Amino acid sequence: MNSTHAALEQMISQQVRTWEVSDPRTLDALHTVPREHFVPAAWRSLAYADCALPLACGKHMLTPMLAGRMLQSLSLRQGEQVLEIGTGSGYLSACLAAMGGRVQSLELHAEIAAAARANLRAAGAASVEVTTADGAALVSETAYDAIVLTASLPVYQPQFQRALKYGGRLFVVVGTGPVMEARLVRRLGPAEFSSQVLFETSLEALEHAPAPPLFKF
Repeated sequence: MNSTHAALEQMISQQVRTWEVSDPRTLDALHTVPREHFVPAAWRSLAYADCALPLACGKHMLTPMLAGRMLQSLSLRQGEQVLEIGTGSGYLSACLAAMGGRVQSLELHAEIAAAARANLRAAGAASVEVTTADGAALVSETAYDAIVLTASLPVYQPQFQRALKYGGRLFVVVGTGPVMEARLVRRLGPAEFSSQVLFETSLEALEHAPAPPLFKF
């Protein structure tokens, strides 16, 4: 077993599985996608470490544990249309594609989007469509089977759930630090939604997302 494979196995057994990720398809995707292809060269030795590695523009990769919980929560089916808000390194995008999703990813920063496209090509996941756009300005209606936000919403924004098809799922982290709620929102009908709190976490806020009003005495 080479050192990269050993590090991958350790990541899955000691990080991802210990955070209640047991879905076989999710674990297969994490085994399949070479995380080291998505890590900036200066940090490649930490590709499988339990930390949020830095990217350009002050952004960070998701930790392996959080990526695993996101993937498991969405329960993707083959051929489903997936929207990712915040491409980052492209690692989660590649995992979503490995689980059968047809992935469209929106990234605000052109520099990050360009790097993600290169990472995806290098990892053999060039089918993911990465668009430089502001995900906070999403106006789609009834378009996606699954949506995942890789940054938090300080205040929940219903525009994202409206972009779901009937039966679609939205993974979103809501709140302000230090503790936020990870939620799974399902669209049940034209104006009917359910929301389930999955776990507590902390995640940097989506740029341009509305902030809660300041309290005044």
